[in-house]
Amino acid sequence: MKKALICGISGQDGAYLAQLLLNQGYTVCGTSRDAQISSFQNLVHLGIRDQVKLESMAVTDFRSVLQVLTKIQPDEIYNLAGQSSVGLSFGQPVETLESIATGTLNLLEAIRFLGVPIKFYNAGSSECFGDTGETAAEETTPFRPRSPYAVAKATAFWEVANYREAYGLFACSGILFNHESPLRPERFVTQKIVAAACRIAQGSSEQLYLGNMQIQRDWGWAPEYVEAMYLMLQQQQPDDYVIATGESSSLEDFVAAAFASVNLDWRDHVVTDRSLLRPTDLAVGRGNPAKAKVQLGWQAQYKTKDVVQMMVKARLAKSAQ
Repeated sequence: MKKALICGISGQDGAYLAQLLLNQGYTVCGTSRDAQISSFQNLVHLGIRDQVKLESMAVTDFRSVLQVLTKIQPDEIYNLAGQSSVGLSFGQPVETLESIATGTLNLLEAIRFLGVPIKFYNAGSSECFGDTGETAAEETTPFRPRSPYAVAKATAFWEVANYREAYGLFACSGILFNHESPLRPERFVTQKIVAAACRIAQGSSEQLYLGNMQIQRDWGWAPEYVEAMYLMLQQQQPDDYVIATGESSSLEDFVAAAFASVNLDWRDHVVTDRSLLRPTDLAVGRGNPAKAKVQLGWQAQYKTKDVVQMMVKARLAKSAQ
């Protein structure tokens, strides 16, 4: 029986990945900064809270990382830890860099120090590419990060590549484009939109305030994206992969789909708020997942409109409880 350690298990991806690995017959361990007081609400939501062993670990503290790895002795480590919001990274750039870049480095160095054959997955990000324009980004597309979050993710990506090449570690990065689900918190714009549309449909008189609605993103379905993470660590050789649907939609399209799915016209309820504009933002994000399709046999089944409908359906079901 394989043992997996998921760093950052309390988030959206960590919860879905834990569910997937449990279904694959793994023993699953997860970490959080303070496992004693964390609610692990996403694990509870998926009904797997009691099936996962939980440990406290600070990825920014090398001693803490080393202690947990020595105790758990995992076969695979999935690094999903660290500050996860692009918008928040402008307000907390130091914490963002430390939790992502230093955290990744500590995990890699601990694996090297222990000298055991642990396979390592690192959560990369499409934000590293910056603005790709009309070209879909692939694994060889140059990085031009435009936020503290993207800078941190780019740093972690090159740390992984360096340890793979210098020390022969089985270490890979998944360069994931935007992926959503009902487990997203409302500080993410997709869940903010879905939640507001559902409340308004149920009688709320509120207005939804959004920033730049012309941005385009490649939105996928999170439960599918964690399958790609798992597949990367089942290959003969470690490598990096772009994970995306290959199609982009504007934020306006996302909003229109969310409101239409509850029989509303978004134009009656949405207001543009310039205070929500970021210092720098990407106009277009689009990925080319061809390599993942060929080498991993992975392909996204759900596109933006599917994702919107599933999120709205889940939100309405939750409010009906």
